[in-house]
Amino acid sequence: MGKNNSKKNIVFLGVSALIGASILISAFGFTEASVEDEKVNQKAITKVTSLDLPEQINFAGEDVPLEDPDVFERLDRELLVNTYWQSNAIMLIKRSQKYFPIIEPILEEYGIPDDFKYLALAESGFLQVVSPAGATGFWQLMKGTAKDYGLEVNANVDERYHIELSTHAACKYLQKSKDKFGSWTLAAAAYNAGNTGISRQQKRQEVENYYDLLLVEETSRYVFRILALKELYTNYENYGFAIDSNHFYKPIKTTPVIVDSAIENLADFAKENAISYKTLKRYNPWLRDNSLINNSGKIYTIQIPEPSQYPIHTNVEEN
Repeated sequence: MGKNNSKKNIVFLGVSALIGASILISAFGFTEASVEDEKVNQKAITKVTSLDLPEQINFAGEDVPLEDPDVFERLDRELLVNTYWQSNAIMLIKRSQKYFPIIEPILEEYGIPDDFKYLALAESGFLQVVSPAGATGFWQLMKGTAKDYGLEVNANVDERYHIELSTHAACKYLQKSKDKFGSWTLAAAAYNAGNTGISRQQKRQEVENYYDLLLVEETSRYVFRILALKELYTNYENYGFAIDSNHFYKPIKTTPVIVDSAIENLADFAKENAISYKTLKRYNPWLRDNSLINNSGKIYTIQIPEPSQYPIHTNVEEN
């Protein structure tokens, strides 16, 4: 008796399911053909393709030997990783439009090839980040290195966060590396591993070219990451990125204010210049406290963005 009822229930449920499916098909217009079409569409949407590498590419005018299978695979890896992390790639491309115009003329001033702007992009993504080792700012300078190249670094002022001044320091370091190694590619690698680190490996392995050196994973990938960002930024449309030029982040015009004395309260200073404390710190991140200590009378330049671009928002009282 129980078994027969179970069978009837199963049959009833099966028929109900078929009826339900028929109702859904009628209500939503699904047919066997439309379901198959949808499967095809889903396949098209989720299709992921490999990438064609450029036939030739160079860093700072120095050719990359893509005929070397290892070099080919390493560049392919970085290009794939950066292309298919689409949200990050778009953000980097948009953000670069804001900061490249600041960095490019300083590189040119020092005779540093323009490609080194992609090194800064690879280092920080143009965010004022601090690494676990303590490297800081767009150019990821260590405290000792920054001081060696003339930057002020303390709890009150840290010029590693100063875009222009840190770029000057990075250029001086890169010049020294190029003079030592005679190669911009090795100078870039040394920015990651240090001049001593690269020299040690050259001597140990009895080779000089970056592409012949066996290096730790981070330095091994370093130049290729820069190359991938250069290729992606230069030819982003070829890699499927459609970015409206109106969506690029743009530099904001600022007015320099020269200061040669202490500022007791930066919030008050910001108000006096018709901007908020937040905006002041955004455009002058090297100011690390809520005051500026300046017992020596050092000359600082504080950038004040146009107040019309960053109005102070006031609370509206309810009636």
